[in-house]
Amino acid sequence: MGMVIILFMMLVFMVVMLGVKGRLGKGTTGILMFATVLIVLSGCSEMEQGSEQESNQTTTEDTQEKEDQPEKQQQSEETSGYAHTSKSDKENTAKNQVAVKLSRVVDGDTIKVYYKGREESVRYLLMDTPESKKPGECVQPYAEKASKRNEQLIQSGKLTLEFEKSKTDKYGRLLAYVFVDGKSVQETLIKEGLGRVAYIYETPYKYLENYEKAEELAKEKRANIWSKKGLVSSRGFNGCASGEEKAPAKQPQKAPAKQSAANPAPQKEEYFKNCTELRKKYPDGVPKGHPAYQQKMDRDKDDYACER
Repeated sequence: MGMVIILFMMLVFMVVMLGVKGRLGKGTTGILMFATVLIVLSGCSEMEQGSEQESNQTTTEDTQEKEDQPEKQQQSEETSGYAHTSKSDKENTAKNQVAVKLSRVVDGDTIKVYYKGREESVRYLLMDTPESKKPGECVQPYAEKASKRNEQLIQSGKLTLEFEKSKTDKYGRLLAYVFVDGKSVQETLIKEGLGRVAYIYETPYKYLENYEKAEELAKEKRANIWSKKGLVSSRGFNGCASGEEKAPAKQPQKAPAKQSAANPAPQKEEYFKNCTELRKKYPDGVPKGHPAYQQKMDRDKDDYACER
C-alpha cells in the first residue's frame, strides 16, 4: 500500500512539472493521468482484499472457538466425574428421601426405625440376604456376615429411606431403598456378594439396573454367596453355615395331665384374620401343625406361616 502511494505521488509530480514546462503533449498527459488512475484503483482493490481477508480470518477464528466450546465442556465434565449427574438430579433424589432414626438392625436385609413417631420394620427393596433369624431353621451361610456388614453400614452416617410405588409389603413392613449419607446400602451389600437381587414384582424400579450390575460384578469376583455353587437359588439360599446348629423348634403344647398319652386331646384351632393379627400373639409366625397355622398365610409354601 505504501508503494502505491509513492508511485502515485511521483506520477502526479511528473505530470505537473512537464505540463508546466510544456514538454508533454495533450495525448501524453492523458496517458499519464490514465496510468495514475489505474494505480489508485489497484491500490484500493488491494486494500479491499486485505480487509476482506482480515475479516474472513476473524470470522473463522470465532467459528472455531464456538466449535471448541462443547468439546472443552465435555472434557471438563469427564474430569469432574459428573458428566451424567446434574445438580437438579441430585436435588430431586434428596427430596424423595426421608430421614429416619435407627432403632436396631434385625438381620442383613431388615432394620427397625422410628418413622413418623412410630417404630417400623423396614424390609430392603429388591434384595434378599441369607436367613439368620428364621424360627426352626439353621443359620444360613454368610447370614451373620451380611447382618454384621449391614449394621456397620447403617450406623456409619445419616440414615434415609426412599419409597417406590408400594410402600408396605403383605406383612405390614415398610419397603424402601436405604441410604446412609446418600450411598445405597442395598447396592453395597449386593456388590460385596452378601445379598442377591430378588422380589421383582412391580417394574419398573428406579434402582433395579444398578443392583443388577452390582450383582454381576459380585458373580464375576465369586464374592461370598457366589463363592459356592448351589448356595444361591431363585427361591433363596441353601444349606447351613458350618458350625451352626439348627435353631430349636417350638415345642408342641403338652396334653393335660388327666388325658391319656395314647389318646391326646386335640388342640383347639386358633383363627386370625391375617398375619398382622397373628403376629400380635406369635411375633415370629407359626409352623405347620400349630393351631394357628393357615395354609393361605404360608405364601412361600415353606410350612411356616407369617414368618418375618
